[in-house]
Amino acid sequence: MRYEFYYWPSIQGRGEFVRLALEAGGADYIDIARMPGKSRGMTGLMRYLEGKGVKRPPFAPPYLKAGKLVIGQSANILLYLGPRLGLAPRGEADRLWVHQLQLTIGDFVDEAHDVHHPIGANLYYEEQKREAKRRAEVFIRLRIPKFLGYFERVLERNRSSGGFMAGGRMTYGDLSMFQVIAGLRYAFPRTMSRRGHRYPKLMALHDRVAGRSRVAAYLRSERRIPFNEHGLFRHYPELDG
Repeated sequence: MRYEFYYWPSIQGRGEFVRLALEAGGADYIDIARMPGKSRGMTGLMRYLEGKGVKRPPFAPPYLKAGKLVIGQSANILLYLGPRLGLAPRGEADRLWVHQLQLTIGDFVDEAHDVHHPIGANLYYEEQKREAKRRAEVFIRLRIPKFLGYFERVLERNRSSGGFMAGGRMTYGDLSMFQVIAGLRYAFPRTMSRRGHRYPKLMALHDRVAGRSRVAAYLRSERRIPFNEHGLFRHYPELDG
């Protein structure tokens, strides 16, 4: 099946978790908004999709078109793709565990985004810099250790692992954790340089995932959009305490 993927063409954002799975799983897919001649923008593409008679339209990107299915929400898309791309365990309990990890990653990512937009996404960062500074202090002091500490313990307790979070094979949860670590290193380089050593299994997981052949090829390619100050993870030096 050729998948159609819909997300903003100039940022990684929440769509990058899906892109990583599509790339690592060797999927045949089209990144619609990045195709030449697609000038409608995401809003136009969503209206176009609704005009095609989709009965269950997504609220917002990212979303995936798989045959007649249109699936929204990153975690939901990954729940669908995981078994089909060999990126999810076979057993139901294990599949739900990976989905649970992905939902927790989603919570962490939301908090990372809210560091630079603590009041609202409708305002520019420059309009909420004072509040962002206070939010960043709490995020660095309390929330990063809480989330990374949890995922470090997940890795420690996976005794069947080759260094992955669920079972002995890489899942989409590991790919998403790679993206989180990469994003934190971009947004908070001083913090991660000082504190990254506290989470050796997570740092090793990042490197292990980055070294997978398909992932490495994707990271070197033009398909991988660089981090920038329009996505989820943004580097503002004044927030990196």
